Amino acid sequence: MDAEFSHFDLRLVEPSFSSSLTDVIIELDHLRRKKLGGTTHPEIFFQLKTIFHLLESIGSARIEGNNTTITEYIESKIAPSERKGDNIQEIENSENGMHFIDENVEEGSFISKAFILELHKITVDKLNREGDKTPGYFRRGNVRITGSKHRPPDYTQVDDYMEELINFINQDDNHKYDLLKTAIAHHRVAWTHPFNNGNGRVVRLLTYALLIKQGFNVKNGRILNPTAIFCIDRDRYYEMLAKADTGTDEGMLVWCEYVLSGLLDEINKLDNLTDHEFLANRILLPAITYCFERGNFSELESDVLKIAVAKIVFQSSDLKKSMPGKLPAERSRVIGKMKSMGLIRPVSENARRYTISFTNSYLLRGVIDSLRNENFLSLQD
Repeated sequence: MDAEFSHFDLRLVEPSFSSSLTDVIIELDHLRRKKLGGTTHPEIFFQLKTIFHLLESIGSARIEGNNTTITEYIESKIAPSERKGDNIQEIENSENGMHFIDENVEEGSFISKAFILELHKITVDKLNREGDKTPGYFRRGNVRITGSKHRPPDYTQVDDYMEELINFINQDDNHKYDLLKTAIAHHRVAWTHPFNNGNGRVVRLLTYALLIKQGFNVKNGRILNPTAIFCIDRDRYYEMLAKADTGTDEGMLVWCEYVLSGLLDEINKLDNLTDHEFLANRILLPAITYCFERGNFSELESDVLKIAVAKIVFQSSDLKKSMPGKLPAERSRVIGKMKSMGLIRPVSENARRYTISFTNSYLLRGVIDSLRNENFLSLQD
């Protein structure tokens, strides 16, 4: 049967009070307003967020058929190449999109047409196979979605559908509808398919932006990884989108529960990383052991990193026990070498107090291995 276009109104749907979806919304709303009193140092939290942006970006590209493994991508971070293939560039673009969102969206922000078009421009930048000849513009031709019974609206209707969506996103509804609006908006963009290419990647970035707009605080204490919901089982993602494509309240509620229950599971899991003791014992110390056993750094450097984990913030004098009888200048040389290796970093420019560093060093391999062992990765290599 050929795919057909069938209009249905963009609207809020209401779950029954006794439904499992209502329970999920209530719990998510509690987490949204909960003030996290985590013990993870802000500098370390920022590095963790960078890693999950990386994982989010790999996951989003994987849904679109990019088979770059986590290992391949982190090696491109440890040893960057001037010549990047399309697959690496595609993932980097999604990372850049998340950074753009972090810098430009906060609770209550207005999500504009220009903002969505900029997300598209970032998403398809410098790409050939997964690029777009008109970056930052809605499509000017008709498209089909491979394998879908839904046919997106005629290109002449895209502007109107997207204007309607932007009004829907920004209208001042009761906050109890915020999370439903996020799930519904995700589907509506996918349903409209406003771009020639990059639609899936853009809508997943937009979902991240909407969660921040609705008060999930990613600047101080929370990590969000919404794409994990979708990339863990791509076929189920498309199956759930198809249910919402029917335009019925029942289909839309099934879609909303799929999105929001997955989001709840992810947030509950990731909030563990705000506890330094959990992070130290389950992620960072095993990562140090992993890298040391593979000869990525010396025993002394391993000891210094363990001090960095225990102290959270350390200075040269904290290394005396690991370097008995050594002069301060010798300790400084070790610190200087480890800084150049990307294993530690000053807490601020020119500071003489340091934290562990793992986003662009060999430690990234170990941290990814630890996260995998603790079931934080929805993707497998």
